[in-house]
Amino acid sequence: MSDGLSPRSRLVHDSLRSAGVMGEIVVLPDAAATAPLAAAALGVEVGAIANSLVFRCDDEALLVMTSGAHRVDTAALAERLGRGPIRRATPEQVREATGQAIGGVAPTGHPAPIVTIVDEALAAFDEIWAAGGTPHTVFPLTFDELVRLTGGTVAKVD
Repeated sequence: MSDGLSPRSRLVHDSLRSAGVMGEIVVLPDAAATAPLAAAALGVEVGAIANSLVFRCDDEALLVMTSGAHRVDTAALAERLGRGPIRRATPEQVREATGQAIGGVAPTGHPAPIVTIVDEALAAFDEIWAAGGTPHTVFPLTFDELVRLTGGTVAKVD
């Protein structure tokens, strides 16, 4: 279903293929900018949605791929990582770091690599879904593929 993708989703598609991830980007009829909306559109548990949350930490972007069933405890995560305070990025900072808008941030296809944390809770699902570069696009992958794709560090985030 990768034909007719937006330029942002095409970048994500190409990045997926370069990493050997074969899940196809699905274009949803309605925006699925939140985990509950994406889960409802796909008919999956909200926990199987890999939310892409962009933060700022130690003067750089930090991407946290968290289960849709979790909220990130930024203070606890900063302590676990031995890093400075973690603060939510502004919409402008998100676009600068990822090239994508909030609600559609994919785990890949960014202008440059981003330090990434992957929620260990996502490992409980055989298949997870992540945004495909726009609020209307998603794609399936496994937990191991997500970790490999992002070069992420697996951690408890809640």
